Amino acid sequence: MKFIIWALFALLMLAPDWAAAQGDLSVLDALDMDDLVEVEPPAPAWQAVGGPIALGLFFIFVLWLGRVSVPFRVSKESLTLFYYPTGVKRGLALAITLYGIAFAFGAAEISYQLHLHGSAEAYFANMSQGKLIAFTHAHLFGFTTSFLVIGIPFSMQFNHLWIYQWIFPIGLAAALTDVISWWGIKYVSPNFEVISIICGILFSVTYLYMLIGLLRVLLFPQVIWATDKDRDQRLSKKQSNPDSQTGY
Repeated sequence: MKFIIWALFALLMLAPDWAAAQGDLSVLDALDMDDLVEVEPPAPAWQAVGGPIALGLFFIFVLWLGRVSVPFRVSKESLTLFYYPTGVKRGLALAITLYGIAFAFGAAEISYQLHLHGSAEAYFANMSQGKLIAFTHAHLFGFTTSFLVIGIPFSMQFNHLWIYQWIFPIGLAAALTDVISWWGIKYVSPNFEVISIICGILFSVTYLYMLIGLLRVLLFPQVIWATDKDRDQRLSKKQSNPDSQTGY
């Protein structure tokens, strides 16, 4: 008898909570299924981890393929920008400067979007597929054009150094890999952001180094680098002729 009394007392105590739970269930039943958001399951480990690794190996493969296909040799074709017509030097210096300004605005855009969305994953998640296609097209075209304009004269100016012949292709391969990583961030795993950061640093460093190197040759020829192919001759000429500021 006491057991029955205690059971009834427990049911009376739980009755309000039971009624509230039933109310919550009825609210869920009344929801329109179209308003519910289906959350995608997390990517399996072989995609979340293996995908970024595979993309990193793709970057290395592109560089290896370039090394095998076009082995290094000291080219007989070179240029010394100092001897080019004044209009060419002025125009090229202005074009390089404008590319540098565009690069700075691109970096500012990255900072703004990350601050606005909180992360690269959220930024690309809110981007439609059509916009990502246009985004990819614009950046591939922009990266290729900017690296061509700066990379070709830089590589020909320093044609005698094998390590300088890597700067142009490394930057361009990093830009390509970075663009591919955006698709991985959106459709596979946010782990692709690691590849995007590494490639972003690579193409930024190589691009800025070439930009500074060319502007130094065009605008400040009196500054002689240890890597200049005519360094010894120019230093000797400056010593023998104090009026010669550039050594040319």
